[in-house]
Amino acid sequence: MDQIPHIAQWLISYGAVHDYLVYGLIIILACAEGPWLSLIFGILIRLGDFGFWPVYIALMAGDLIGDVIWYEIGRRYGHSFIARYGKYFNITEAGVGRMSKLFHRYKDSVLFLSKISNGLGFALVTLMTAGMVRIPFGRYLAINLLGQFIWTGFLLGVGYWFSHLYITIDNLLGRMTLVAAVIIAATLLYRFWKYLRTKAQALGDDDSGPKQQNI
Repeated sequence: MDQIPHIAQWLISYGAVHDYLVYGLIIILACAEGPWLSLIFGILIRLGDFGFWPVYIALMAGDLIGDVIWYEIGRRYGHSFIARYGKYFNITEAGVGRMSKLFHRYKDSVLFLSKISNGLGFALVTLMTAGMVRIPFGRYLAINLLGQFIWTGFLLGVGYWFSHLYITIDNLLGRMTLVAAVIIAATLLYRFWKYLRTKAQALGDDDSGPKQQNI
């Protein structure tokens, strides 16, 4: 993750000659690190190193390709993949079981909220479970596309806004205040994220109770 800023700097110097290769590389990297890249490129767009729409489209395309890959892994390999490789991606049978119950209860809302919240810590589990429970691929892609449009735009905006304020503030105290405000906001968002994650886990566990009693 620490390598991402260095990658971004390399992209700047290389992009002047081979833009199409640069955006292709953005798509590839976004498959794994879409949120971080979105924040970084929000800053680079503000600095004038990249155009907004080409970056926006490339980031969304990369993230959606990753979504399709995990959907297909879940649909084709499912439980066998979890047994062999789940521990490397923090995907467990228990997590898939809880997410399956949430899918049956809330359907499309689970996918959409997962996409605009980076999965509440369950991103890969959500995407893979969608394939395992055979959510229609067209609907899966449409919901993820809508959520990705909002999520990528939001992160680009955050990076752009922060860099804009940082550049326009011309004194040390103002910049320190801005950084402190960002840290406080990030802390509050993290606490809210943990709260939502706990609620998601509780909903999955609550759904398992009645089903077990009916057996």
